[in-house]
Amino acid sequence: MADNKKGRDKQADDAERRQRERDVAAELSRGDEVEPPVEAGELADIETELESLEFPATGTEVVAAVGDREVESADRTYAVEELVPDTAEETFDSPAAVRTRVQRPTVAAAMKRVVEANEKLPNANLRGSQREAYEKTFRELEAIDADDDDEGIQAIGDWIVEQINDKEKLPGSRGVRRQAAKFCRANGYQVRNDEWLGI
Repeated sequence: MADNKKGRDKQADDAERRQRERDVAAELSRGDEVEPPVEAGELADIETELESLEFPATGTEVVAAVGDREVESADRTYAVEELVPDTAEETFDSPAAVRTRVQRPTVAAAMKRVVEANEKLPNANLRGSQREAYEKTFRELEAIDADDDDEGIQAIGDWIVEQINDKEKLPGSRGVRRQAAKFCRANGYQVRNDEWLGI
């Protein structure tokens, strides 16, 4: 690879992608985390269909290829287009990256709303650690109580979209965590200071 800005940017992007994949694999293997609502084997057909795309692929390309395919979670059935942002700003490095994203449908649907609301902002960029922090906050809300119909995810997703629309900027990841902790405490869920939401 050439030692120029483009080459260094590609190396940095590749390193960041590999780190995200390692982080996702580590989180899924942790025993104290709730199981994803969709089994990986159930998503194999979607992943196989995606192999016809050239990766990295945009969200728009993924939606065009498999948007009408359905993903069945414990609560309901989602079309892939309900889980993947239909935008060129969202990119996936591989079919496995798409599978990982749609494996948690409630989190994916919330992130889709946030990404699409953010797309309306000039020069807004939801990538890297901020995006990961948003997703981790949604996953923590999902794990709070499996029987709450993911109302915490819905409430915090609504709050983020309101912040984007009203203030015309993305709320910081600490602000999102703080709002999520406030929601949990107001609804009777205990949040300890040593937890992700314990701000």
